[in-house]
Amino acid sequence: MKKSLLALAALGAFAGAAQAQSSVTLYGVADMNLEYVNHLGVAPSAANGLSTGRGDSVFRMSSGGLSGSRWGLRGVEDLGGGLKALFVLENGFALDTGSLQQGGRLFGRQAYVGIESAQVGRFTFGRQYTTLFDLLANFSPSGYATQYEPVVAQLGLNFRSDNTAKYTGVFGPVTAIAHWSFGNGVAGNGEVPGQFRRDTGYGAGVAYAAGPFGATIAYDQYNPSISNPATAAFLGTGTAKKAAVAGSYAFGPAKIMGGYRWGQTKAQTGATVLRDNYYWIGANYQVTAPLGLTLQYNYDDVKNLGGVNVKNPWQISFIADYNLSKRTDVYLTAAYAKNAGLNLDTSAISFANTYFLGSNNNNMLGAAVGIRHKF
Repeated sequence: MKKSLLALAALGAFAGAAQAQSSVTLYGVADMNLEYVNHLGVAPSAANGLSTGRGDSVFRMSSGGLSGSRWGLRGVEDLGGGLKALFVLENGFALDTGSLQQGGRLFGRQAYVGIESAQVGRFTFGRQYTTLFDLLANFSPSGYATQYEPVVAQLGLNFRSDNTAKYTGVFGPVTAIAHWSFGNGVAGNGEVPGQFRRDTGYGAGVAYAAGPFGATIAYDQYNPSISNPATAAFLGTGTAKKAAVAGSYAFGPAKIMGGYRWGQTKAQTGATVLRDNYYWIGANYQVTAPLGLTLQYNYDDVKNLGGVNVKNPWQISFIADYNLSKRTDVYLTAAYAKNAGLNLDTSAISFANTYFLGSNNNNMLGAAVGIRHKF
């Protein structure tokens, strides 16, 4: 249950006025499931010759099936004249072990402060989601479901960015977003004196939603650090560019959506590391008031992987979600990937979700049943 914690004034004489204008909300999600995965290998490393080894089956407990487990604080203060101050601090954790996620950060999911004008829009500063993440969120059939969503393949490792200034404006059916990251610590150190371009990133885009129809177009660029793997010496910055278009249409209890993402990643020398065309399509269907179904297909057409020829990875996924109440639901989620591990891991794109495909396999199947509680 969301709990509103009224802000306390520094002086008791003004407590009533402060409470009327300010609030802090505690919120969160606890999501846990039992999962089966086949053909799962080990993490590739220099010690094992970058081999994932033999693929085997595993039955385990996993945190975050439909939503990453989290807790957060969201605050707002009415400044008058249509202005509001706001902040968000959001922690991500593994419910099965109680450990921090996002590299051990206390508020690794989001951490920002900002100001919002009813007429102009919202300006926020801190660790935030990129423009590409925000604008494609409503066009992902599974809603960025944590367990089997190829979010890194689609958006890049920088979909959460440090040191970011961001603008969001809503004007009737049109939403406009833009961001600039002064230095993202995903692949490097960020904000290094004398190296302004190092680990910077930026993006912009617009979305339109009116009636049953929605559409969006967005661009993202990230300039990650490139280092010598043997000495860790800084060599320069690469360039990872992505551009996407997506659309959706709702009719009755169903909604279909899909999109295309163009991608190009180059090394500091200008040589092409990856050039790909990524596609997705899917649908949501509300069978009854409590029961919803989702089907999604993802495909990556790898045009160039540093001159290496690879088979194009694809994945099909399914979700059945049943709401026991407004805050608690149970679910079944399953996915099958070809030429990659689940989430398109161990493919040409990323190793982000640790579904390392065994070296003696070319496909992976995963299924999980779980419970999610929102508060």
